[in-house]
Amino acid sequence: MSRNYNVAVVGATGAVGVEMIKTLEKRNFPVADLKLLASARSAGKTAEFKGEKITIEELTHDSFKGVDIALFSAGSDISKEFRASVVKAGAVMVDNSSAFRMESDVPLVVPEVNPEDVKWHKGVIANPNCSTIIMLVAVAPLHRAKKLRRMVASTYQATSGAGAKGMAELVEQTRQLLNNEPICPKAFAHRIGFNLIPHIDSFYDNGYTKEELKMLNETRKMLHDDSLQITCTCVRVPVLRAHSEALNLEFENEITPEEARTILAAAPGVQVVDDPASKLYPMPIDATEKYDILVGRIRQDISRNDKKGLDIFVSGDQVLKGAALNAVQIAELL
Repeated sequence: MSRNYNVAVVGATGAVGVEMIKTLEKRNFPVADLKLLASARSAGKTAEFKGEKITIEELTHDSFKGVDIALFSAGSDISKEFRASVVKAGAVMVDNSSAFRMESDVPLVVPEVNPEDVKWHKGVIANPNCSTIIMLVAVAPLHRAKKLRRMVASTYQATSGAGAKGMAELVEQTRQLLNNEPICPKAFAHRIGFNLIPHIDSFYDNGYTKEELKMLNETRKMLHDDSLQITCTCVRVPVLRAHSEALNLEFENEITPEEARTILAAAPGVQVVDDPASKLYPMPIDATEKYDILVGRIRQDISRNDKKGLDIFVSGDQVLKGAALNAVQIAELL
């Protein structure tokens, strides 16, 4: 028996919220009633869903009456404030913030990686960090086949990771630079136009950023393996949308690039783009607005004297698979 569900999108006017609405429509999610919620200043605006204009309402603690699934993308503070109201109303919160990811009773889910974890939710399911999602869609199938032991990740993260304001700042600064106008960074700590910033989120005493440790801790949680050794360097790059990552992987068992391509070609949510002779490899411009994670530059790690190491390069749409699409896929699992 199929049925339709009452869905709420919280943060409906943000970059991810807008994409959530589009994704619900594109994937033909069985929506009976769609409620769009945002701050008081956005209330009264409209958004389109399946040809109908829906008026955006102000988010209040009474907003979730009759709602089955609430997709949240309005930041950690809002998620924490409204969690009890959502659960009390009998809805399931699918949260895109970092608020609950590491709580032991909250499943952290990527449907291609650990769909079975949805079953033990207690009213809240967390969406992982966008970089973790993009990484794990590619790495999890290899881990299942050959058992991952250690990973060194370097990320090339688009300005979309800082939301609509981050993307706008890149466009504005590019124009200013080309016109020799003065620049005043707001969304980022430094100028992002024609620059790289090896700093995403706040720093800890050990020299790592919060973003880098999210990738470590979330991966261990989702792969159910606290012995995994992971180190990351996260870098913001002057790209509008879609994150890329260079991953060095060490496995317990030997693996060749050919084996890896075969495993990845059969994996859900992955598209192998790996033909250097034809100049084909993953790039953010090609991953933009795609559901799949692009994987390529698959090669044996030549720094080792065995065949237990691989280097791969991945690109994935941060706003889609890194956020909105993953949330809607969790709703589909529910």
